[in-house]
Amino acid sequence: MSSVRGKVAAVTGAGSGIGRHLAFELAKRGARLALSDVDDLGLDETADRAKALGAEVHAAHLDVSDRAAVEAYAATVAEHFGVVHQIYNNAGIAGGGQSVLDAEWELYDRTLAVNLFGVIHGTKAFLPHLIASGDGHVVNVSSLNGYLAQPTLSAYCASKFGVRGFTEALRTEMLAGRHPVQVSVVHPGGVKTNIANAALEQARARGLAPTRQQLDRARVYNEKLLKMPAEQAARIIVDGVEAGRPRIRVGTDAKIVDRLVRLVPGRYPQLAVALERRSFGRG
Repeated sequence: MSSVRGKVAAVTGAGSGIGRHLAFELAKRGARLALSDVDDLGLDETADRAKALGAEVHAAHLDVSDRAAVEAYAATVAEHFGVVHQIYNNAGIAGGGQSVLDAEWELYDRTLAVNLFGVIHGTKAFLPHLIASGDGHVVNVSSLNGYLAQPTLSAYCASKFGVRGFTEALRTEMLAGRHPVQVSVVHPGGVKTNIANAALEQARARGLAPTRQQLDRARVYNEKLLKMPAEQAARIIVDGVEAGRPRIRVGTDAKIVDRLVRLVPGRYPQLAVALERRSFGRG
């Protein structure tokens, strides 16, 4: 029997990409869904398709960087369903393309607000409800860049390394306190989503014209690096949740890089620079 069947699962960033397909995969396995995103149109489409798969769905606009809004949302979901079993803190943004020397403070503020504090907000807001359910699970989405640092991705890497550290610390606390909550950190590799294009749109929304290097970087990601279909990634994640895995690596690239970093922790930055030059013609 599926460990998600009949469970109430909240998914942030459900309007597109991995979050959307997590909603579909959970719906197929019989979960009841609380879906949220800042993209109302995308969220509505996800909700409609999840309902068509037979799921009970509660959908709401949510900016995960807004702590008060996340706390209110968690209370609303718990009141709506009467219980919450799982939280998938998936919402995130790209937050890359500039060196530490060149990056504006706004890049760090926004990237950490969404990618790291969004995860912390979601975890803290939902955790009491998960404990009360007697069978909870926290699933926090980090990245391959949660253990691999790369040039021009300092804000993104800081956020995703932070998600990993926060989640692993949470797991130790749940074990030490004998709380009925499992904890998993997810490390996706190159998944075919709109994250590279979204980074360019975010820059334009701030009134910044993307540089030629940023445009070229997005093209390389879209054409060469983001290969795994999001539905496959979602299936791997939910399989990992059902198996109770504390670390869920998504894709061969994520597994290879994890092993490489563990094997040569002192030398991998040089290899990352070499990879950057090979992929993008610079480093």
